[in-house]
Amino acid sequence: MKSLLILTLTLLGAIPQLSTAAESKKPNIVFIFADDWGWGDLSCHGHPYVKTPNIDRLAKEGTDFHRFTVASGVCSPSRAAVMTGHFPARYSIDGHFAWVPSNAKRGMPDWLDPKAPLLPRMLQGGGYATAHFGKWHLANNMIPDSPVPGNYGYDEYGAFNCAGEQMPVHEDSKHAVAFIEKSAAAEKPFFINLWIHEPHTPFHTVPKYEWRFRDMENPADAIYASVLSHADDRIGEVLDTLDRLELTDNTLVIFSSDNGPARASKKGELKLSYDTATGAGWGINAAKGITGGRKGYKASLFEGGIGVPFIARWPGKIAAGEIDDSSLISAVDLLPTFCDIADVKLPAGYKADGVSQVSVLKGEPKPMREKPLFWKMHNPWPAQPSKPNHWVSYSVVDQNYKLAANKDLSHFELYDIANDPLEQVNLAESKAETAKELIAKIEEWKETLPTKPTGNVFSAERANLKKK
Repeated sequence: MKSLLILTLTLLGAIPQLSTAAESKKPNIVFIFADDWGWGDLSCHGHPYVKTPNIDRLAKEGTDFHRFTVASGVCSPSRAAVMTGHFPARYSIDGHFAWVPSNAKRGMPDWLDPKAPLLPRMLQGGGYATAHFGKWHLANNMIPDSPVPGNYGYDEYGAFNCAGEQMPVHEDSKHAVAFIEKSAAAEKPFFINLWIHEPHTPFHTVPKYEWRFRDMENPADAIYASVLSHADDRIGEVLDTLDRLELTDNTLVIFSSDNGPARASKKGELKLSYDTATGAGWGINAAKGITGGRKGYKASLFEGGIGVPFIARWPGKIAAGEIDDSSLISAVDLLPTFCDIADVKLPAGYKADGVSQVSVLKGEPKPMREKPLFWKMHNPWPAQPSKPNHWVSYSVVDQNYKLAANKDLSHFELYDIANDPLEQVNLAESKAETAKELIAKIEEWKETLPTKPTGNVFSAERANLKKK
């Protein structure tokens, strides 16, 4: 009897340790989100001079998904979709967060509501250590009373394009490495948003990487190659840390970009520019991003603006060295996918616009989406001659088809996006009935959207605007 009692107490005493061990076996998640990184700006995607050996390593050891799209052609709404699993128009976030007068003029809030359903908070509630390092831009550094990233469910953060002190752009990997080491020592699963600056303007070059491309004849090419090479090396520091700590096999690493590459609308002089969050660097005329044949660039709702790299590595779970060129994955899928991987239940009443893509990541392609995808942006109509592919204000993808329309839906184009991913053949006339059905879906979706921002999402500066 005494021995049975001792055994029972021993087992009871072991329960907390068993629980901690089970928690530590949850997969870690590192989500690397670049800024304006074009689909073709990778050596594994055939770039003529940019070298990205560390990202190429992810492709070699994981799967390269060629049909991933983000939820906007510009930064802030694209990032809001990742954080919430919702189309950004549900929060009236249709453009980038700027200074308060600009936000007000465009009918936007001044920041993403911290009370919105948030991916890091969900994972935090599921036992994860959470961190954000790099660009924020779910508010703006020019709005000093905006919430800082720590208000959104992160245990630690270092960021720029936010209120408070601006983290230097090249220190993202240093902080990520330290956070990985700390989490590993605590035997706690971790989620890291590593939102790198490159290759957004200004281009912040440093001598080591300028020297690496010193023999290039075109200075703009050398600048562009040097900043991407610098970013790739920092990603390599994070991958090397996972190897050193023997965490690689239990860590999902994803590399992607918030939108397509920026390009100057016309030729201009290569000169320095200044950003209040990141400092001085080379301006837009050093932008040389490549879309891999996709139409349009940043701020376009054609595939050049929203079709971006998406490479996922998770050894033993995601196939190595594979290319998936059929499965359509969206940024709004990331929240339900990450929560599924982490075995974290979605909050009661929460309805994602996306779906979990775990089975697709593991090699079970589903070319036909279960839910339509919608986009909304403010783009001019008629199209500007300097930006012929930047007129689309609404778009929808449903099953095999994508419809792109102007702001009043009077002009539209239709593509078989499954078989024509480069949007070369407009089917608006030959598939008139399909186009009509998709226009109706956009109209129906618009009815679900708010007419104005709501919640605690306005700076105190708004009161001063009303007095003017």
